[in-house]
Amino acid sequence: MKRTLTALALAALSSTGLHAHSADTAELLQQEMANRNVFKAWFPNRQLARRAAISLHGQLLESRLDEGYQVFELDPIDQSRLRAFGFRLEVAEDFIRDRNSRLLRMQKEALAAGPEARSIPSYTCYETVEETFTQAQALVAAKPQLATWLDAGNSWQKNQGSGGYDLQVLKLTNSAVAAPPGQSKPKLFINSAIHAREYATAPLVLEFARQLLNGHGVDADATWVLDHHEVHLMLHANPDGRKRAETGLSWRKNTNNAHCANTNTRGVDLNRNFSQSWNSTGGEGSSGSACSLTYRGPSAGSEPETQAIEAYVRSLWPDRRGPNPGDAAPADTSGIHLDIHSFSQLVLWPWGATNAPAPNGAALATLGRRFAWFNGYTPMQSIGLYPTDGTSDAVSYGELGVAAYTFELGTAFFESCANFTNSIKPGNLPALMYAAKVVRTPYLTPGGPEVTGLSWVNGGVVAPGGSAKLLASATDLRFNQSQGAEATQAIAGAEAYINTPPWLPGATPIALQAADGQFDSPTEALTGTLSSRGLPSGKHLVYVRARDASGSWGPFSAQFLEVSAAPAPLRIGAQCSALQCSFKATGGLSGALSSYSWRLGDGRSASGQQIGHLYAQAGTYLVELTQRSGAGTQTASRQVTVQNSGTVTEAEPNNSLASAQALSFNPVRVNGLMDVSGDQDWFTLQHEPGKTLSVLMQPNASSDYDLYVYDANGVELARSENGSGAADSVSLVNSGAFSARRYVRVLYYSGGTGAANGRYTLDIGQ
Repeated sequence: MKRTLTALALAALSSTGLHAHSADTAELLQQEMANRNVFKAWFPNRQLARRAAISLHGQLLESRLDEGYQVFELDPIDQSRLRAFGFRLEVAEDFIRDRNSRLLRMQKEALAAGPEARSIPSYTCYETVEETFTQAQALVAAKPQLATWLDAGNSWQKNQGSGGYDLQVLKLTNSAVAAPPGQSKPKLFINSAIHAREYATAPLVLEFARQLLNGHGVDADATWVLDHHEVHLMLHANPDGRKRAETGLSWRKNTNNAHCANTNTRGVDLNRNFSQSWNSTGGEGSSGSACSLTYRGPSAGSEPETQAIEAYVRSLWPDRRGPNPGDAAPADTSGIHLDIHSFSQLVLWPWGATNAPAPNGAALATLGRRFAWFNGYTPMQSIGLYPTDGTSDAVSYGELGVAAYTFELGTAFFESCANFTNSIKPGNLPALMYAAKVVRTPYLTPGGPEVTGLSWVNGGVVAPGGSAKLLASATDLRFNQSQGAEATQAIAGAEAYINTPPWLPGATPIALQAADGQFDSPTEALTGTLSSRGLPSGKHLVYVRARDASGSWGPFSAQFLEVSAAPAPLRIGAQCSALQCSFKATGGLSGALSSYSWRLGDGRSASGQQIGHLYAQAGTYLVELTQRSGAGTQTASRQVTVQNSGTVTEAEPNNSLASAQALSFNPVRVNGLMDVSGDQDWFTLQHEPGKTLSVLMQPNASSDYDLYVYDANGVELARSENGSGAADSVSLVNSGAFSARRYVRVLYYSGGTGAANGRYTLDIGQ
C-alpha cells in the first residue's frame, strides 16, 4: 500500500533532525501537517466573502477573491454556518500540500540558521521577536530624546516562569517639547501581532517607528508629529504565540497550556478576551470551546497579555463615553487606537458585536474611509456574517470613547516579502502617518480637506528678511467610497503658520490663495508668499491646512523653510578602499529640492547626494560635483587615488551556481579565462545590508562576454550584455536588514578563448 503524502512529509520532517532541535515543535508541526479540516469555500458574492473574512477571521487561511473562493480551517459547526449562507465547500488539497511543503522548508532553513537567526525562515523581511526588540532598543539608544522603551506587562509564559517575554511598548515623542500648560499631548496607540501568525503586522509597525524617528529634523511632518503628539507602539502583543508561529505553525492564540493542553490549538484568542464586550453575543461572536481558534478564555480579561493592553490603554486616555451603548464620545475626543492584523485588505471600525452603528459611527466611518484611500482596502463596520465580541476596541472605544480601528493587511498570514515591500508598506505607512496627524481630533479633522504637494518655488531657502513662495494643493476627495459614501465640498480657504501651530499661544495664521483666484472646487491649487522678517537664521517649520465649504479644517501638512545668510561651501567627502570609493556631498546650498551631479574622472557620471563607485583600474582621478537648487548652483572638485584591489585567479570547475567560486576580498579583482566557446564562470559572495554591490567586467578587445547577477535561489537580479570589446557593469542595493548571498556569472557570447585570447577581468566591490 502506498504511503500518503502526509505520511511521507512527516517522515521527511523526522529526518531533518528537528526532534533533537525541539521535540515539542516537531510534535506540533506533525499535528498541523496531519490536519485536513481545511476547505475551499466558494462564495456566492464578494460582499458575503468580506463578511465571512470578518466573522471567521480566526479560521481564514487564504483569500482568492478573483478566483471565487476562500480557504478556511473549519470544524463541523463552522461548515454548517457557511453552507447556510450559500457557500460551497471542498477539501483544499492543493493548500494542504503547499502548507506541508512550506513547513518542511522552514524547518530546514531554521536548522541551518541556528538559534541566532534574526529573521523568520524563508521570510527575511520579518524580524523575529528578539530581533524586533533589539531593533527597537537600538532606536531608543540612537534617539533617547525621542524614544523610550517601556515594560507594559508579561506574557503568559513569563508569568509561569517558563520563558516568555515582557510586553514592551516603544513610546515616541520629543521629550524636549512640552504640551501646553494643563494639557497632554494627543496619543496614538498601535498594537500588532496579537494573532501570532500574522507575519506582516509587527514589521510594518516597526518600520513606521523608523520612519518617524529617522524623519525627525529631516521630514517636516515626522518632526511636528513627534514634537506635539505621542505615538505608542506595542510591536508584539502576543510574543509567546509569535515564537510558535515563527516555526511556520499557523498559530493564532497565546500559549496558555491550561486550555486544549499540548496541542497546536492550545491557548486563548486574545482578541476575544477583552473585558468590555466579552461573551456578549450569546456565543455567536466567540467560542467557549478551549480548542477553538476563537476560544474567548474562561473569563473576561483572563489573560496577562489582555490585562497588560487594557491597563496601558486606560493609562493613555480618560473615559469620555457614558456607560450606555448609545452614549457617544464628545466630538473633540482625542486619541486613536489601531489594532494591526492580517489579512483581508479591510479597514474596520466598531461595532463588531451588533449591526447597529456605533454612536460615533458617522465620524468613525469618515476616518476609516480616509485610511482606506491610502491602502486601497475595503472600509466597513466590523460586523460580519455574525457578530464578534471581546475584541481589542472594547476598552479603547467601548469603554473610553477613543476612535478605534482594525487594519487587516494584505492577502495572507504568511505574506511574501515581495508583497510586504511592494504593497503593504507603500499603502499602509501613509495611512499610519495620517492617523498620527489627525489624532488630536479624529472625530473632526478627517472631515476636512488634505494638503498635498507642499513645496517652495525657491527651494525653501531665503535670506534674512526675504520672502518665499509656497505652492500646494488642497483636496476634499481622498476618501475610499467603495462602501457607502462621504460628502465632499469645495475648498473654501487655506492658511499657513510659521513655527507655532494654532493649538499653541501666539499662533498667527497667514492666508493662502487659490492659484486660479477663486476657491470653488473640491481640489484647489494653493499659493502664498511668506516673509522671513524677524526669523533667525536656521530651519523653521511651516504648517499648512485647508478648510472646506462645510467649515471643516483638515490636517496639517508641513515643510521646512530655511533662513540662511550665505550657503556653506560645497565639499566632497571621499573614502576609498582599493578600487571602490564612496562619495558624499556636504555643505552647499540648503533645500529639499537640491540635485547633485557627479563626474567621476573615468568618463562615468552619477547623481545623488551620496554615491558609490568602482573604478576599473588604479590611478588618480578628478571628481567633480555640481549642486543645483532653487537658490542657485555650486560646484566642487577633488582628486582621489585608488589602488588595485585584492586579486584572485578564476579557478575551474565553476561553471554553475552550485560550483560557484567563493570570493572573500572586498573589493576584489578576478583574473578570468574563457576556456572554450560557450564557457561560463560563476562566483559567489555575501552582499552586506545597505550596501551597493558594483560589478565591472572587462573582456579582451576582440570578445563579447556578458555579465549577470543572481540571488541565492538563482533568480536574476541584474544583467549587462554590451557588445564586442565593451565593458559590462551592474550595480544593485541590498535594501534588506541582513546580508544576502549573490552569484555573479560571466558568460561567453562570442570571440576569443583560451590562454591567449580568452582573458577578462572582473572587479567587484560594495
